[in-house]
Amino acid sequence: MSELKELIEKYIELEDQLDDLENEESVDDKLIEDLQELGHEIDHAVYHNEFVIVYNADTEDDEVVALIISDEESDAEEFFIPVYTSEEEAKKAIETFVEESGEADFALDKAVGSDIVEAYSEDEEFLGLAVDAPQCDFVIFAESVHDCSE
Repeated sequence: MSELKELIEKYIELEDQLDDLENEESVDDKLIEDLQELGHEIDHAVYHNEFVIVYNADTEDDEVVALIISDEESDAEEFFIPVYTSEEEAKKAIETFVEESGEADFALDKAVGSDIVEAYSEDEEFLGLAVDAPQCDFVIFAESVHDCSE
């Protein structure tokens, strides 16, 4: 399992613990601090991590698969780019895409998180990255992806 995937699983576990505590109205400040630190660590890992990206190979420009978030009250179609921590995760996603869309011609490529965010940074409707979607519901907003050492 990749380091990033381990960090995400730990983050989700801490978030669940926090949710349980909030239901009891006794929030643990240490848990909130740990969650924030882990989130920051994930932001750095995403910046440097190489991901697998899925393309729809049926289109003329090998269009990257996007998860569109639409609002009925607006014409805007904001989107996340799904990225995968391994080819195995990407192949699971492709199975889901084929089931949902009926399209079967997908291709894989690799790119570093910072390069993906930079490539879409000019698009106002780009929200960020969805890691291992749809198996894992973990999104990272583009403005969070950074490296403090720069």
